[in-house]
Amino acid sequence: MDTMLSWVLPVFYGGLGNLAAYLAAHVLLCLLPAFFIAGAMAALIPKETVTRFLGRTSSKAVSYPAAAAAGSLLAVCSCTIVPLFAGIYKKGAGLGPAITFLFFAPAANILALVYTGGIIGPDLAIARFVLSLIFGIGIGLIMALIFRADDAAHDLATDSPFALQGEGMGRTSLVFLFVWVALLLAGTLKLGVLTGTYVHIELPLGDAQAWQGVLDRLVPYDAAKGEEGVSVQGVVLIALLAAIGLSAWRGFENIQNGANAWTWTSLGLIAVTLLVAALSVQAVPEGLRVGMTGKFFAVAISLAALYAIARHRLSEQELGDWLWESWRFVKQIFPLLVIGVFIVGMIRVLIRPEWIEMVAGTNSVAGNLAGVAFGVFMYFPTLVEVPIAKMFLDLGMHRGPLLAYLMSDPELSLQSMLIISAIIGRKKTATYVGLVALFSATAGFTYGAWIDGTSLLSLALYLAGFIAALAVLLSLASRRSTAPSLKGV
Repeated sequence: MDTMLSWVLPVFYGGLGNLAAYLAAHVLLCLLPAFFIAGAMAALIPKETVTRFLGRTSSKAVSYPAAAAAGSLLAVCSCTIVPLFAGIYKKGAGLGPAITFLFFAPAANILALVYTGGIIGPDLAIARFVLSLIFGIGIGLIMALIFRADDAAHDLATDSPFALQGEGMGRTSLVFLFVWVALLLAGTLKLGVLTGTYVHIELPLGDAQAWQGVLDRLVPYDAAKGEEGVSVQGVVLIALLAAIGLSAWRGFENIQNGANAWTWTSLGLIAVTLLVAALSVQAVPEGLRVGMTGKFFAVAISLAALYAIARHRLSEQELGDWLWESWRFVKQIFPLLVIGVFIVGMIRVLIRPEWIEMVAGTNSVAGNLAGVAFGVFMYFPTLVEVPIAKMFLDLGMHRGPLLAYLMSDPELSLQSMLIISAIIGRKKTATYVGLVALFSATAGFTYGAWIDGTSLLSLALYLAGFIAALAVLLSLASRRSTAPSLKGV
């Protein structure tokens, strides 16, 4: 019994620690704005505004590059992209462009590419961008082809009861959405002007370092393994997050009947929590050193602008619709996210990064598939995967499987797969996961072969053969799917 507990408890604590670190560091300035952006898309944007660029019947030459371009500007985790994906998909975006956005945004956004080039090398950053763009559009096109009947049915079902149909997007709605995106970027971009501290305040809490020491023992910090730990500030943020959850449940669940005291309490708590999350807090011998960062001032300005727009420009009906849609996304996505992060934390206790040297030291098919599999179970938040990839490289991982890992890690985390399944269904999710795994491994193998000295002509012929074989398989699958309807004619 003691032996069983000695094995089970560290795994369980690993799940709890991973969940605590994620809730403290990534939910507030990443996910909360994403939920509100998705809610604004669903409630305030007419369907025609989205379908003009990303719709099922839009020109492919416009919709797929537009989806990739939109994703390239958002340096956020896949879990943050998923609510945005849900928002545009609900508003009538075609499955193909929506999938391209879902794939490209976390895999090859501008900040991830710059960081990859600086830490690992510009050659890998270029390969990550080019192959992510080609394969992201390819995966979207394939998904649209395979599920074209479902896509057409979804298009008919996306008429929102909220946003007015047949009208263009209002200027107020556009500005409201833009400010939320600005808040999201201010909270996530790692720019000096945002991360720098401009004002310090010393709080005389003599036990602060002792508290931090206890937290470090409970949830260890290890940058080499991607373990982020939990700070004193993180504990405060988790408590505030729990208070937001309770007040939002009481204030948003019946928002269509009108706002109540819980509604305003929840919104107030959200604003305060976003500001606290944007502070720099350090435990020092004298107590807590609280720094007002550029991020803090950017978030404060954004919140003030949002309050002014909501108070003076949006109607009570529009506010209610927006809050209801945002709350609906939270209920659909957040529980699955919590479960997924907890499970991944338990799995990470069992998997040792050193194993990668054995299975991915050469540019083999097995090595690239191992890189993909490692990306599923060793998910790290955006940009954290880059120093982790550098560690894998130092441990002996080949640069081919390394690229396969970098392309799959932001896409195929367990929690993301659970959430995507709730949005588009298990069959589409399974197909998407299979395509991402296939294309990520192919990208890694191709890049690794080039690193090993294979000529560009040979690689071009290899890729052409791969694409031709895939096209034949898709053609056969397409004919089988249409065969019943042809027989009935």
